[in-house]
Amino acid sequence: MTDVAPIWRKSTRSSSNQGNCVEVADNLPGRVLVRDSKDQAGPVLSFGPAAWRSFVGSAKRG
Repeated sequence: MTDVAPIWRKSTRSSSNQGNCVEVADNLPGRVLVRDSKDQAGPVLSFGPAAWRSFVGSAKRG
């Protein structure tokens, strides 16, 4: 099995004007990682793909 490094990108819903940026890595099989861009060495949340889709769908609906 080959280890795949996360490829981080800023979330499209992040507010760059106020420094509130969330980074997402969705290139890993079976999981989506989320972290605070201001604390890249800090904690990382891990979601399964279905849980992440549900969260994003809820956030879009408000």
